[in-house]
Amino acid sequence: MNNGLLFNKTRIAPTPSGFVHLGNVLSFAITAALAGKTKARIVLRIDDNERDKINKSHVQDIFDTLNFLEIPWDEGPQNLWEYENEYSQLHRMDIYTKTLAQLKEHGNIFACTCSRSQVMGRNKERVYPGTCRHSNIPYDTANACWRLLTNNTKELSVKTMDGKEIITRLPAVMQDFIVKKKDGYPAYQLTSVLDDIYFGIDLVVRGEDLWPSTLAQHYLASVLQQDAFSGITFYHHPLLMAGDDKLSKTAGATSVQYYRSQHKKPADIYSMIARMLGIEATPANWQELTTLLDIKMNMQ
Repeated sequence: MNNGLLFNKTRIAPTPSGFVHLGNVLSFAITAALAGKTKARIVLRIDDNERDKINKSHVQDIFDTLNFLEIPWDEGPQNLWEYENEYSQLHRMDIYTKTLAQLKEHGNIFACTCSRSQVMGRNKERVYPGTCRHSNIPYDTANACWRLLTNNTKELSVKTMDGKEIITRLPAVMQDFIVKKKDGYPAYQLTSVLDDIYFGIDLVVRGEDLWPSTLAQHYLASVLQQDAFSGITFYHHPLLMAGDDKLSKTAGATSVQYYRSQHKKPADIYSMIARMLGIEATPANWQELTTLLDIKMNMQ
């Protein structure tokens, strides 16, 4: 998982919309392993822009789980108080708001009143059909989101851990993606780009399911002329699966908190993850788990 590259900072960026599950732990562990190999500092960034889903117990669970599993971080909140008073995305709202105003000023966005069910009703792939693109809906319309005007011709370049660059284009599922939600808060793609630049991140580790988001964020960064983002290296790791589906909070994946209530130890958690990855071993910690995963991936 490393080609002799060195980095300054990577990040662990959980969303407190539910309790941490095994899939999250795998991503945290791989991030910690790559940080160690590349001498990168780890920033803990809690992505809390989904304000209607924020629960303090879910935020506290992030700290509890990282500490329980002994996964380290070097920068960011150490507890709930620091998160609320210093590191919540609410403290960077001015940055997001100014960027949204910039996109509006330059005609890079349009307002859209389509509901998710309307988009889903047109196609199961959730590809936005451009319904409101030329409707000239006022930006301040109630229950309207803001979408970025995109095209499928712009070439995007993504730096990878093997030192190469992938040249591709924005996928259909990300055409005209949302940058401001109907509740008025900035959307994930925008906050993630701006936060990675704000914290000086130059290595992003995330699940392979977030490849479309990586491309959307590169597209947005190019529109904003944020050249620093194009210099970030991305590593997309394999996912933990529950049958044919990835583990997720929305699908009710079993949380680490539950396993702790059943008196499971860190070694039990890491061994469960190993088995789900097809590794017949019992790693005691994240270092042993990621070493075994590295060996398995190099053998394939």
